[in-house]
Amino acid sequence: MLMISPRMASGMQEKQYTPSLLSFFIYNPKFGPREGEEEKKILFYHPIEIEKNEKIRNVGLCEAIVQFTRTFCPTKPAKSLHTQKNRQFFHEPEENYWMVMVVRNPMVEKPNKDGKPPTVEYQEEEIIDSVYGSVLQQCYSMYKLFNGTFSRAFEAGGVELLTQKLEKFFYRYLQTLHLQSCDLLDVFGGISFFPLDKMTYLKIQSFVNRIEESLSLVKYTAFLYNDQLIWSGLEQDDMRILYKYLTTSLFPRHTEPELAGRDSPLRPEVAGNLLHYGRFLTGPGNLKDPDAKFRFPRIFVNTEDSYEELHLIVYKAMSAAVCFMVNAAVDLNREFCEQLDSLVGPQLTLLASDICEQYNINRRISGPEKEPQFKFIYFNHMNLAEKSTIHMRKTASVSLTSVHPDLMKILGDINCDFARVDEDEEIIVKAMTDYWVVGKKSDQRELYVILNQKNANLIEVNEEVKRLCATQFNNIFFLD
Repeated sequence: MLMISPRMASGMQEKQYTPSLLSFFIYNPKFGPREGEEEKKILFYHPIEIEKNEKIRNVGLCEAIVQFTRTFCPTKPAKSLHTQKNRQFFHEPEENYWMVMVVRNPMVEKPNKDGKPPTVEYQEEEIIDSVYGSVLQQCYSMYKLFNGTFSRAFEAGGVELLTQKLEKFFYRYLQTLHLQSCDLLDVFGGISFFPLDKMTYLKIQSFVNRIEESLSLVKYTAFLYNDQLIWSGLEQDDMRILYKYLTTSLFPRHTEPELAGRDSPLRPEVAGNLLHYGRFLTGPGNLKDPDAKFRFPRIFVNTEDSYEELHLIVYKAMSAAVCFMVNAAVDLNREFCEQLDSLVGPQLTLLASDICEQYNINRRISGPEKEPQFKFIYFNHMNLAEKSTIHMRKTASVSLTSVHPDLMKILGDINCDFARVDEDEEIIVKAMTDYWVVGKKSDQRELYVILNQKNANLIEVNEEVKRLCATQFNNIFFLD
């Protein structure tokens, strides 16, 4: 399938406005069923300064839209509502609990001559439903990771406890939503895995086994290097949202200069003959401090089945980070933290150094990286593996992409086409000036390629993508 994308209009004095969050609210229609009690339905509303009657009116409108669309398809409630100025997204994560996010459409302000006010044009088609629908679902998943389900809070302390938890969490979380940085990676919510040789992987597996044996309190472990996952004992969906929290929130807050090798003087504590660079990213900032606090964030996993509440201990040495999860009923004290520090610190320092050396050797063997003529995003639905050469850096607040936003929009549109059909498919798009965009979907895997080939034709582009699949993704794609 071939499509031609429109060329972006450019104006010298135009002002561009990116998508922004207008409002975000959570309601339950069962909490205020009678007339005059409508305010009781509203569990959380941002911005808080909105006048009460307007909140009630906006929630009532969303209720009406949801009920109206149910008449057409009772099993599939409304997902979004498109208007000229904004777009509303609806999500029902638990029965009768509705989350709504209203996003202002991007717009262009064009100056007028003769001192007239500028003309505003809303770009209604620039927002992709699947991207912002996924962002709304992530809001719930992140809340659930740290607080458990809405219904659990309601059962424990009624509406009062639930609204307290919602306000405490979302007041801070919504400040981290940077909607202009959202793209196809938010739809996937994937995990970037660190490439390792078998021997180093076995060393890590052995390390995890030793620690879990020595520290019997540890129930689950996850091991990351350079913000990429190597090992996890958690269920896939729990690890997916924990990974997002670690890489977009916790790790960026604790960035440090990279260490060159084992003898870099960051924290040269001698344990045996080994330098020890370990430190807690959650919990005590300094174990030597007599007033150190031994409180750790709590997370909720397996909420569909057994519902486990755990302490989250994140411990880092150089570029390696380990998450230890311990039953929340256990009281963690100084003795446990000192034991963990003295046991894990030296081993993790050594392991981090080994991984770094092995990785550098492998890179030297594979030769210098030349700037390729293509960039790609790859995602595997089965193990959530994600790889992007388009994103130079992706955190909650920053998405540095090496391609034009119009090209990212095309990738999102191709992904929407893929979502509509179950069959394997291939789409080729001739984009702005020099660019071709190719999407391939095959056997639960998706590949998106951007080629910068000015004079190429359809056949040449097809051959180039085949070559890419043969070299980068051998044994993955079976499409001819």
